[in-house]
Amino acid sequence: MKTEKRIESDSIGSMSVPAAAYYGVQSLRAMNNFPITGMPLNPVFITSLALIKKAAAYTNNESGVLPAEKKDAIVKACDEVINGSFRGEFIVDAIQGGAGTSANMNINEVIANRADELMGGKRGTYTFINPNDDVNKSQSTNDVVPTAGKLTALTMIVPLEAELLRLEKVLAAKSAEFSGIVKMGRTQLQDAVPMTLGQSFRAYESMIGRCRKQLENVKKELLQVNLGGTAIGSALNAPEIYEQRVVPVLARITGYPLEQAGDLFDATQNIDCFASVSSVLKVCALNLSKMCNDLRLLSSGPRAGFNEIHLPAMQNGSSIMPGKVNPVIPEVVSQVAFSVSGNDTAISMAVEAGQMELNAFEPVVFYKLFESITTLTGAVKTLTDNCITGITVNKEQCRMFVEKSVGTATALCPYIGYRKSAEIAKRALAENVPVRELVLKEHLLRESQLDSILNPEGMVHDTAAGERACCKTA
Repeated sequence: MKTEKRIESDSIGSMSVPAAAYYGVQSLRAMNNFPITGMPLNPVFITSLALIKKAAAYTNNESGVLPAEKKDAIVKACDEVINGSFRGEFIVDAIQGGAGTSANMNINEVIANRADELMGGKRGTYTFINPNDDVNKSQSTNDVVPTAGKLTALTMIVPLEAELLRLEKVLAAKSAEFSGIVKMGRTQLQDAVPMTLGQSFRAYESMIGRCRKQLENVKKELLQVNLGGTAIGSALNAPEIYEQRVVPVLARITGYPLEQAGDLFDATQNIDCFASVSSVLKVCALNLSKMCNDLRLLSSGPRAGFNEIHLPAMQNGSSIMPGKVNPVIPEVVSQVAFSVSGNDTAISMAVEAGQMELNAFEPVVFYKLFESITTLTGAVKTLTDNCITGITVNKEQCRMFVEKSVGTATALCPYIGYRKSAEIAKRALAENVPVRELVLKEHLLRESQLDSILNPEGMVHDTAAGERACCKTA
């Protein structure tokens, strides 16, 4: 069956557009020009654009440049998009040339056609509502798109923060659960000194808490928007009332404490805030991956590795080796960290590449940033639910490593000196005998002293609590 068409024109020329489409000629040109990722605009980004168009319609009406009946139709069309309608009408690729003009015109055309329809018009005729003159009134792609990017990032970060908080709480619970398990601490993958497994997990908890605080702090940069500055920050074609009121109106609609940037020229041409957000995401991802590296090592084996902890078995680990179970959840978290780090590099390059009064590379910044937030949120969720929550400990293995390690010789230093302690450690390794046995054999300390000094529980210093658990013998 042949699809009915309508003819639409723009400054480039005329083009056939599907008659039933809410998008128009400029959206269709963009779809043809940018077959890049095969990925559509992020749905939260579409909602953000619609929220901006809604705020602009209200403010344009308040400024006296948009009649009430047009305002009402545009607002209703925006609300429909905000509620999830017409998502198939957003046809432009996530990465596009033109600093986001294609995305802006896609939303302008969809809202214009729907608003025109609500007023009795026919799609593609723009009898009552025009995409540029009405929906885009007092705006430019250059203040709409970066503002939409900030709104989207703010919205998408909320579930990430919630997942990080859940992870932090689960790590805190594991820290408490493992507080009495003494294990061997390791530096450079070599035996160091004893600690508790609880202290290991408390360090992870502190790390995630720091990530959350960094994310909370960097969000403040996203609250400064350049909406009202139009093309380059001079507010050309925007009424004074609109320039002053559109951001407060958008803040009321979205619930975010948005503020108009103090220097609209700066806020239009410089998008370093997105580099700041990406950097925090990268650091968070790297921290998560480091923790997952530890978990894989601590659970390695189960016969030929550390085998100090057990990770939940989630799926078969091999198509050829029976019974093999792999640490798939920590593995996927690390893969997300690699992706987020790569995205951060792309974002950094795009932020630097802006010229003069505009950065034309916001589409790739948003594509990579939104991907980082999405994948990181999913990674934290599966790490919490499918790994951390179900971790158990091999107490006997932890104890055995402590008792066999020569790292306990470190505790002898205050009593027999570093040189003698090093000699004892070296001999213990060479002769495969306990440190304690050699110290007694050489009559370096009394047995009662060694009972205290080499007691693994006594070597654990709880720095977070500010108290020493160890007992020194006079």
